[in-house]
Amino acid sequence: MGEEIRPDIEESWYALLHDEFNKSYFHQLKQFLTEEKKRAVVYPPGRLIFNAFWQTPVPRVSVVILGQDPYHGPGQAHGLCFSVPEGVPKPPSLVNIFKEIQRDLGIPVPLQGNLTPWARQGVLLLNATLTVRANMAGSHQHKGWETFTDTVIRKLSEQRDKLVFLLWGNYAGAKQELIDHSRHRVLLAPHPSPLSASRGFIGCGHFSAVNNYLRTEGLAEINWDLNSSTKF
Repeated sequence: MGEEIRPDIEESWYALLHDEFNKSYFHQLKQFLTEEKKRAVVYPPGRLIFNAFWQTPVPRVSVVILGQDPYHGPGQAHGLCFSVPEGVPKPPSLVNIFKEIQRDLGIPVPLQGNLTPWARQGVLLLNATLTVRANMAGSHQHKGWETFTDTVIRKLSEQRDKLVFLLWGNYAGAKQELIDHSRHRVLLAPHPSPLSASRGFIGCGHFSAVNNYLRTEGLAEINWDLNSSTKF
């Protein structure tokens, strides 16, 4: 396949995943992205494609939230699922996530939607597809990213213990087959999208459930409060 690709990914993740970067699917994915960027705008910017991995190194992961693909509007995607940079309006799914946190934990809805403080505490905010063409939702699905991120989930399941996986919606829920349920806690709910949030996402209690599990296992709980002045 030629020289191995060395993506701009955090070192502990490179150690875990380096075999993937010399596989044919990853070379094909790189070629697709090279050609795609010649004819279209791609989100997130290249330096942020692996942002989730930089913010949450392998030893730090305690919770995994799985999204489907990045936001496709200008300035929205920054490599963390469901998250937007400060100053960008909160998308509807993120609004519903905050509504459930308020219902579940009594935490006021924050003014901004940057979830980086969660990532720095150990919440891996992973999209199944890590890039998207501007204004075309799902446009980079089935190009190789899902093979890569399935490997991320599988290797975390095999090499770590006592993680919590939050799988919202049918797409994410199907990924539970990659996870060893005897070693990890898997929580399922409808997607927080306005189309489905009222069918069980609101009321799921996942955020308190995460902390109950982590506390029971003697692990650090997640501070879900983005209004907090605590620095992570």
